[in-house]
This record gives sequence, structure tokens and C-alpha cells, in this order.
Amino acid sequence: MAKPLVAVVGRPNVGKSTLFNKLVGRRVAIVEDTPGVTRDRLYCDAEWLKYSFTLIDTGGIEPVKDDVISTQMRRQAELAIETADVIIFLCDGREGITAADEEVAEMLRRSKKPVVLAVNKVDNPGLEDSVYDFYSLGIGNPITISAEQGLGLGDMLDEVVSYFYDTGEDEEGEATRIAVAGKPNVGKSSLVNALLGHERTIVSNIPGTTRDAIDSPFEYDGEQFVLVDTAGIRRKRAIEDESIERYSVIRSLAAIRRADVVLIVIDASEGLSEQDVKIAGYVHEEGKACVLLINKWDLIKKDTHTVEVFKKNILIDLAFMSYIPMLFISAKTGQRVNRIMDMVKTVFEQNSRRISTGILNDIVSEAVLANDPPSDKGRRLKIYYVTQVSTRPPTFVLFVNDSTLMHFSYKRYLENYLRKSFGLDATPVRLIIRTREKQEAPSNGPRKNKEETDE
Repeated sequence: MAKPLVAVVGRPNVGKSTLFNKLVGRRVAIVEDTPGVTRDRLYCDAEWLKYSFTLIDTGGIEPVKDDVISTQMRRQAELAIETADVIIFLCDGREGITAADEEVAEMLRRSKKPVVLAVNKVDNPGLEDSVYDFYSLGIGNPITISAEQGLGLGDMLDEVVSYFYDTGEDEEGEATRIAVAGKPNVGKSSLVNALLGHERTIVSNIPGTTRDAIDSPFEYDGEQFVLVDTAGIRRKRAIEDESIERYSVIRSLAAIRRADVVLIVIDASEGLSEQDVKIAGYVHEEGKACVLLINKWDLIKKDTHTVEVFKKNILIDLAFMSYIPMLFISAKTGQRVNRIMDMVKTVFEQNSRRISTGILNDIVSEAVLANDPPSDKGRRLKIYYVTQVSTRPPTFVLFVNDSTLMHFSYKRYLENYLRKSFGLDATPVRLIIRTREKQEAPSNGPRKNKEETDE
């Protein structure tokens, strides 16, 4: 299930980055008293109670300034609002309501998105009376917090997660979402048109023709899908400061996060570039089911070894995702395009597969018998128990006697053993190693400690 997106917005210097760092549990955003320090959005995962969500930190919105950086920050914040499921509107309780706050409030009312109004820097009782002024913004009930001291954050997050039921994302039985991602001008729009069977998006050899992520529902083999043609993702330095492409990247990354399957498209005539690797790495980090499509294959001079050589060279740069299936296609001529959807269904099924705990433990026991766990200074790794905790991607937790004894090579061996045993060869797999405390239900019952024994 896609994690809800929560955007933190407001004018500069109200404490958005401080709140962001506090909620994600580590210092990610730069915190300074100078307005405008956070110029790009930052994405980070956070948790509250049983909910996981993605937090977006934005640059401050300054409606009165005309300089380039302020304009960029405003556009980024607007797009964060557009892509978010819930918005935290942060104000400064010490300064009170400003004209900038009122303009941001107007933007949020127009968005019709769920908004949680948080009044920051209220860290002493003397400031609480000033909070009533914030009702005039027409956003709802203000919640007083101090991001720096961590006060009131629980009440704020309770309000945020209360809206998650209404996001409507990835409910059971909904269409499978397929994002088509890659650099500009690699043939993404041509591929979308080829898959849909009609010209849904503009096709041009001018990079950046597709500005937005465009949703196109369709049916294949009796199943419902939604195809998302994303704007091309370029390197930061290749994007002009005033170019709208910079803001298209936000939509593209958000589309990848919300997708069930990602089709990574590269240009066969250019080969795998540094930016292609970064896009693939982003998809891998998100744990998405994916297929690598090498497009424009009709332009390549070939012999009997061309495909294998191409695959070998790609896997050198994509060693971290050796599981990724590849397909050599031509969206223009239709070569092998008819095989894409079957591959989509295969990788999505693997990415969503759940394995029963009993069978899982039997297979891990087989793996241990076939290859002894590592040892260090006379202590050998013992694997007590394994369970699958989630899907998309399949994620397994191994409870061991000491997680520090798990060597990366043995962890890779176990991962490969699971892949082979359960047919998970085309999906990311995650293994989490945890030390089980002796008191945590050992096989022979609770063990008494020394003091209990002596008594």
C-alpha cells in the first residue's frame, strides 16, 4: 500500500524544518534562522502509532517577493500541496498572523485538501491566548505545538492520521498503477501510446514535452490498470532555474512512490547513463516492482551476442538490483511491446506475494543445514525464527541470537535462497535482522536470571 503523503507548508522561518526533523527522528533538513534555507522539498518516511507516511518539507511561501528563488520555493510548495494527501499548515505563534499566512491559507482553502493548522513556538502558557487569533484564517481549530521542544506533536499527529482513511489510495480491488519513468526523450510517451493503442499523450522529440503525470486507465486480460506517463527526470544541473521541468520532477517522483509497478525506460542508443542509474536506485529504495525497458532497440546494429553484452554491461551499473527483468523493445515499431503487460503482472505478483510462516521457517532451516551460519570469536550465529512482516516488497524479519554475527555475505546467501525457493527472482526482497532477547519466548520457556535463581 502506498504511504500517504503529508506536506508541511507555511511562510519562511516558522519552524517547518525543525518540525520535519523532529517527526522523522533525525536531522535531515537544514535548520537556520535565515528565511529561505530550505529551497527544495525533502521527502522522508515517518511513523505515528500504527501509521506510516511520507513527510514533505517545503520551502517557505513568500507572496510579496519577486526574486527567482522565492518564486521557485512558492512553485515547489504549490506542487507539494497538489501531491499531498494531508497538509500541515505551520504558523508562528510568537509573531501572530501575517499577510503571508493569510495568502497561504487562501491557497490551502482552494486546494480542498485536508489541512491541520499547527501554531508553532508556543512553548510557554503566556503565548496560548494569542492562538485564538488563528481561527480567523478559516482553516479549522489551531493546535499549539513547539517543534523544538516536542510539545503538542502527539495531538497534531493524531489529527493528521485521522484523515488517512479518506485518501482512497490503493484500496483492495483497485486498479494496478503503472508508472512510466525515465529521462526526457527516451520514448516514454510513445510507449504509453503503444500500450494504450491510441495517441493519449503528445509525442515529440523535444525533451520535456510531457510536463505532468498523466493518468490513463485501461483494461488488460480482464484486469484493471492505470498507466501514468511521468515527466522526464533530468539531473538537477541540467534543469534551468526558471524552467517548469524542475517542478515536474516532484510529480514524477510522487508518481513512482504511488505506483505498484514502475517501467524504467532507457534509450538503447545512449546506453545506461548516470541519471538512469539514479532513477533505478530511487525505484529500488522504494521497493517497487519494476521492469527495465531498453527502448529504441530497432536503431541498434545487432549480432547474436548484442543482447547478452548489453545485459552484462547494464548489470555492472545496476549490481544493487540484479533481480530486475529487462525487455528490449521499440515503442515506435511495436517490437516486443505485447510482452510488457505480462511482465508487469509477473513482477507485481511477486512483489505482493505472502508466504506462510511455517513454510518460511522450513526453508530457512534447509538453508542453514546446507550452509552453516558464520561465527566470530567462538560465538556462532543462531537463527531462531523468521516471519514475513509485509509485502510490496516481500519483507522478512529474522530473529537471531546476535545480529552483529550476521555477515553481509550470509545475509545475501539467505536472500538468494529465499528467492530461489519461492520464485522471487524478479522483485526486491528485504531481510531485517533482529536480536531476540533471551526473555522473548525462548523455545524452552522463560529463563530465570541469576538473581531469581539465587533466591
